[in-house]
This record gives sequence, structure tokens and C-alpha cells, in this order.
Amino acid sequence: MSNASKTRVFDCNETPDMTIQSYLERIFRYTRAGPSVYVVAYVYIDRFCQLLPEFRITGRNVHRLLITTIMVASKYVEDMNYRNSYFARVGGITTEEMNTLELEFLFLMNFKMHVNVSVFESYCSHLEREVSIGGGYHIEKTLRCAEEIKSQQRGYNQIARITL
Repeated sequence: MSNASKTRVFDCNETPDMTIQSYLERIFRYTRAGPSVYVVAYVYIDRFCQLLPEFRITGRNVHRLLITTIMVASKYVEDMNYRNSYFARVGGITTEEMNTLELEFLFLMNFKMHVNVSVFESYCSHLEREVSIGGGYHIEKTLRCAEEIKSQQRGYNQIARITL
């Protein structure tokens, strides 16, 4: 099966009547995912499109792609998470569909979900530039995982100095 046919799992039979902004507001309202989850989801969408250049984001697939990337990012970034069935209800799909979307997404991404600190910060800067045109908002730059990586690296460096 080709990647193009695998990405069709994200297509709806018809275009949802909810705007992307309303859909994102709904996800935010019911999941309370932090801003860092949305930045990581943005990285995932960008990577997905780079890995699968034949894939085009359309009105028929954007909602499912968003709920999938936000759920996967939430699982990667947050300490506590809702079940897939909850994300499915929030996203307006069945639990079975949510499970299928997650699994297909992970395989299409080759399970490469890690976002390092510099990539995260560059996406934050890009988003800040984009959003500042419309009102001067600031994107949260504190990703718990990123901070943990930095502190671990400092710890490893100290250990390396001590053992040398």
C-alpha cells in the first residue's frame, strides 16, 4: 500500500462545517493542552508534509490531522493525558477512527516524535513572527521536556568532568 493511500485515512466523506479556528478552540477548551503541545503538533504537521510531499492539507483532512497531531503531541509532552476515546469525542470522531488515525500517523512518521530544544524554539520564533502581525501575542517557550533535556545535558556534562 502506498503512502498516498495510507494518508487517505485522514479524509472525511464531506468537509466538516466547523472552521479550523473553532475546532482548535474546542480542542483547547476540552483538553486544556498547554501551548507547547500546539507547537509540537505544528512541528509534527510540518514533518508529516515534508515526509509525504504528495499529501495536501485540505478541508476534508485538516480536522482529523489536527486532532491526531494534538493528541500525539499531548502524549509526548504532557505528564497526564486523556484517553483516545476522550480525544475522539472532542474531535467528533469514533474511538476506532481515533485509534486508526494515531497508528497510521505514527507509522507514516516512522515513530520520530522527538522535538529537540532548538527545533522547538525555532518553531516558537516562527509562530511569534506570524502571530505578531495580527496582534503581538507571545508563544510560551517553556517545554517541560526541553527543560528536562537541558538539565540532563548539564548533569551529564558535570558527571563527565568529574569522571575525567
